[in-house]
Amino acid sequence: MPFINSKVNVALSEEEKELIKDKLGQAISLIQGKSESWLMVGFEDNYSLYFKGKNNTKLAFIEVKIFGHASDRDLDHLTAEISRIFKEVLGIAQDKIYIKYEEAEHWGWNGANF
Repeated sequence: MPFINSKVNVALSEEEKELIKDKLGQAISLIQGKSESWLMVGFEDNYSLYFKGKNNTKLAFIEVKIFGHASDRDLDHLTAEISRIFKEVLGIAQDKIYIKYEEAEHWGWNGANF
């Protein structure tokens, strides 16, 4: 039950959204027990982001929420891959990307909780 939401300060085309979604679908399997079959992805483009008091470059804030726990090693690998994806597709420098992880003990779906 992972969810990956990205806030970027650039406009995204439908093609870019589709490409990022597909790449994130592959990347989520870097976390043991997670797969694209349960992945939900969200995009917030043209978002007002400032880094070091400025908004004069491409920026991204990405949130990854998962049900359960992931190892530090898996999260390290996923961070590297997410950073690579956003650099490759949108040209956002890796030092201009923040990634936040949240692990949830409770996750609702289909009218019930896991």
